[in-house]
Amino acid sequence: MTQTPQSNRYAIAVVSGGLDSVTMMYDLVSQGYQVDMLSFNYGQRHKKELYFAAVHAQMMDLKHDIVDLTGLTHLISNSALTSDGMPYEGTHDIEVPDGHYAEETMKLTVVPNRNMIMLSIAAGVAINRKATTVAAAMHSGDHFIYPDCRPQFIFALGQALLAGNEGFHNFNLDEPVEVDGRKYGAAMPLTTPYLYKSKADIAYKAFELGVPLHLTWSCYKGGDNHCGRCGTCVERLEAIDAAKFSWAQNDPDFIVEDTTYYDDTEFWKTATAKENVDG
Repeated sequence: MTQTPQSNRYAIAVVSGGLDSVTMMYDLVSQGYQVDMLSFNYGQRHKKELYFAAVHAQMMDLKHDIVDLTGLTHLISNSALTSDGMPYEGTHDIEVPDGHYAEETMKLTVVPNRNMIMLSIAAGVAINRKATTVAAAMHSGDHFIYPDCRPQFIFALGQALLAGNEGFHNFNLDEPVEVDGRKYGAAMPLTTPYLYKSKADIAYKAFELGVPLHLTWSCYKGGDNHCGRCGTCVERLEAIDAAKFSWAQNDPDFIVEDTTYYDDTEFWKTATAKENVDG
């Protein structure tokens, strides 16, 4: 895809290599944004996601930087994502849980202050490059598990970035952020297009944009293939299935498929059914 930059649309996009952030990047480019990609290695088990981010940067001919935060890993290791089997003082090895994304056990995957750290760095890059916004792909399904994906956090961080960086204004044309039913039209240096969207909405957008789903990585376990059992795999499979159903209703003549290889393609159905009963 060829970018057609507009002077008020230059985004530093935080792209992990997962379905949400890759789709967001394609979405921004399709809207005419100039996009630079920023990824982070914070010692996550599933650091292979960074490879997929790099693949898309090359495919889209976008500037891409990977920030090495592994010096922090031992300081934020009390999470299933950063516990690497080598326990540090005061911590222990934590396995990535199986089950539905919304289950209480998924709070084991919370990495302390992760989005504050990454978005603060991304903001520094944006200010240095005179970009007009920092883009991140958190969605409504994240709100239950991750406090740093909630609207209140996004608004508070946006205001802090403005207060701490004189002259950093938001010139993008996105809708103002809404927090607790109130819309804030003040300058916001963060673009979060999926903040109130579901994972299924994102999967549907990926179909619309032609995002190659098999070149995105979601699984928190970081094995050879998507496990199909951890919370992110369950959420991914559930969302893609719902998006495929919606797509079939709207355009039955055009078939969309997910060619990602999963070790288990049935567990998500059981996990989802259990969550619907228990929830």
